[in-house]
Amino acid sequence: MQIPLVMTIIGQDRPGLVELVAAVVAEHGGNWLESRMCRLGGEFAGILRIQLPAENEARLPAALHGLQAKGLSIVIRPDLTPATELTPSLVDIDLVGQDRPGIVRQISSTLARYGVNVEELNSECCSAPMSGETLFKAHISVHIPPGAPVEELRRDLEKIAADLLVDITIGGPQL
Repeated sequence: MQIPLVMTIIGQDRPGLVELVAAVVAEHGGNWLESRMCRLGGEFAGILRIQLPAENEARLPAALHGLQAKGLSIVIRPDLTPATELTPSLVDIDLVGQDRPGIVRQISSTLARYGVNVEELNSECCSAPMSGETLFKAHISVHIPPGAPVEELRRDLEKIAADLLVDITIGGPQL
């Protein structure tokens, strides 16, 4: 029997961090299913899903705990997501506009009010090509629950975009 697990990892960025974790997972017969990992401000952070033979479930945490001496903090949790929820239909939201505090808060607050789940959020600040002003860019993948008032959600997001003077693009099967 295979046990699904979700792990988070964080540590000071350097070459070989992913290999350290991958080696421990492989040594315990684990299968690396999916992951999202990146470097931000000198730190490396990631989240990953694995499957592990049930007989190795008790040994894996101790082995991963050993990586703390190498500068990694790792949290392991059971993956309780039913298999039917692993591939939801996603809607993409892209934002671009002059950077200012509160953009993520306003968008995420609206999404939460409609019961929308943020599946993935990637954002960055960069220099505008012509003016050199700081631009905020975000790509958000969301799952909209069945029965949510989609047109009302779209109007609210577009109103926020107009208020913040950002361009918003909403696409996907439900919007």
